[in-house]
Amino acid sequence: MLGRRGLAAATGLGTLVLLVLLGSAFESVWLECVVLLWWAVLVAHGWFLAGGRTRRAAVRRQRVVAVCVTVPVLLLAGLLRFDAHRIEESVDEARDSGDCARALDAQDGVWFANRVADAPAAVRGDETVRACRRLAEAGQRLTTGLTGDTEALSAGFDGLAAVLEKWDGHERMAGTVLDGFLGGLPAKDPCDTVAVTEWLRKRNASHDTLDRSAGAVPRTAPAALVGCGDDLMADHDWKTARTRYEQLLDRYPDYKESARTRARAGARKATLALELAHVRGLLGGSGSGAQPEYCDRPAKYSGAPAYGKGVNRALFYGNDTYTGKLPGSWRTDDAEKAVLVVCAGEKKFGASVRTCPYENKIGPGFPTDVTFRRIAIPVKVYELRTGRLVADRKVEIGGTSCPQRLSYTTHGPTDFGPPSEVYVKASDGDVRDAFRSLVRK
Repeated sequence: MLGRRGLAAATGLGTLVLLVLLGSAFESVWLECVVLLWWAVLVAHGWFLAGGRTRRAAVRRQRVVAVCVTVPVLLLAGLLRFDAHRIEESVDEARDSGDCARALDAQDGVWFANRVADAPAAVRGDETVRACRRLAEAGQRLTTGLTGDTEALSAGFDGLAAVLEKWDGHERMAGTVLDGFLGGLPAKDPCDTVAVTEWLRKRNASHDTLDRSAGAVPRTAPAALVGCGDDLMADHDWKTARTRYEQLLDRYPDYKESARTRARAGARKATLALELAHVRGLLGGSGSGAQPEYCDRPAKYSGAPAYGKGVNRALFYGNDTYTGKLPGSWRTDDAEKAVLVVCAGEKKFGASVRTCPYENKIGPGFPTDVTFRRIAIPVKVYELRTGRLVADRKVEIGGTSCPQRLSYTTHGPTDFGPPSEVYVKASDGDVRDAFRSLVRK
């Protein structure tokens, strides 16, 4: 209006720069004050260039034009500021109610003009948006954590803790995300629930709203421990299953008795399965006629039948030449059905039965005396139910002796006659008679 177009362009550019910075990069109260100060300086400078009070009448038309421009600008700024305030109130209400979705929807209504008119209000809304995004990420991690992923669970709680630490006033929003996570317990898979509750039980208290998560442990863990134990039993993971049952029995003595009874039965069954698996491992790996590791390192299987009167079926190992002749009613190949484990060693000469003379080709007139001896077999007998040694002795197998003709093996081209000691010839009945006392009580 004064014809100073260069100065007007320069100040207009300065105003535009300040407004862009206020609406984007530096949304703060101090920059608002700078803009207001800049506006006041421009008004004062224009008034001074127009002659101040000395040319009041001459510039009346220009003043009218200035007022016509200024009033709409101020009115628009006021309306924009009011709109920004309204949006801020909506965001605050959503934040106080813990509703991130509503807060994000309200903040979406903020545009550049609102940021210029009320930059601090826009900034506060943006902080809530950032907090909500962080909470959404934490919520996703917690949802993954419900599958038993404890790393995701830890990341989710770290995200909630970061929001509580960095953004004041967002406790309700963090609590809403936490409630969503806790509402997902118990998970569909009881073992996933156990993994989550174990993590929550070990979590250090943070003395804020996140500590409410500890209440989910006694609410969901007991049933999950029993259910997880049952699932692990079905998968033959006896050791972990027993651990889950024992955790219920140790930690929740006041939990309903039906579940505790079920857990005790499950722990007993898991223990028997572990013992049986261990015994089978010690019994396995031996070749034909060889003794397994069990014979040196016996172990118990508490589920084995009791050692008592009558025939006690046994697992026989070693010296199949003779133990293989025992009747099937005395034997079993299943450790779960056996009462005894019999470990038989190599045969040795036992007590002498009879000595008879035999002629030989070298000296027909000089017979050789041959002593017939029982077949002595060292045996160790273990009670499978307890793993204790119940017998450690030699069984001696009798048989016939002094046949009319004696067969023997010679070594080399010269026959030096029969050996001085030989075993009796044992029948299947003789073998049974020798071993009967081991399996019959």
